[in-house]
Amino acid sequence: MLKQLGNSSYSSAKRARTVLRQSFALAVRHEVLPRNPIDNVSRLHKPKRTPTALTAAEVNAIRAVIKAWELSRGTSGPNPDGQLGQIIEVMLGTSARIGEVLAIRRRDLDLTTTPAALRICGTVISERGKGTYRQEHPKTDRSSRVIALPSFTAVALRRRMATMRDHSLDALVFCSRECTPLTTANVRRQLRKVLGDAGIEGVTPHMFRRTVATVVNEQASLNLASELLGHTGPKVTVEHYIRRNEQVNPLTAKLLDAAFGPDGAHE
Repeated sequence: MLKQLGNSSYSSAKRARTVLRQSFALAVRHEVLPRNPIDNVSRLHKPKRTPTALTAAEVNAIRAVIKAWELSRGTSGPNPDGQLGQIIEVMLGTSARIGEVLAIRRRDLDLTTTPAALRICGTVISERGKGTYRQEHPKTDRSSRVIALPSFTAVALRRRMATMRDHSLDALVFCSRECTPLTTANVRRQLRKVLGDAGIEGVTPHMFRRTVATVVNEQASLNLASELLGHTGPKVTVEHYIRRNEQVNPLTAKLLDAAFGPDGAHE
């Protein structure tokens, strides 16, 4: 049963295994069973998944859909305020997690330099009983970092800050109309709805993070991609964020021509 469940969902199978182990352990303690049968169940193996990243054409298609939606004017409810598109531009220009983007304050930005800079030093989380709030540190210690911003991200942030009502240094750049933190769940839901209405499925905020990691790795180096993402080392970056490039360096053709071609050294 666990193996069948694992074929469809590793996380569900892992939770089920934990619950069964605890239940049978209780039965063993009360001498209902002589031993825990889960001890003899083979270990679940987490399936390997290839990180998915977007192409430049896909990114631009997403931008176009969001722009068209933000320019639309509905007949009921508040009109789009431009934040969704700006959030996407920040993720594309920083590789920051969605919670880190939503935690950006005025004081974390320096748009007067060239290039502009952003300090990632917090994250927005939602907890039962506490609500949604800004946590004063990101996911890990290494995640605190200062990032030079590409021009398109700086433009999006300048536009956002020009419309903000709260000019205090601790004001959240992205927030609700009541100046409270946006929830990561609502941003994901809104992105899914806007893109889904346009026939684009399967895009999540984390996909932009993987896309940035893939581009930096291919254009520069793995170590730089790992540093930008705020990872403790390149292993996590490779396993979970870098889309494998199937194109082998064309230098191999020249090397093999030299070795085995009509003008090669074998003659």
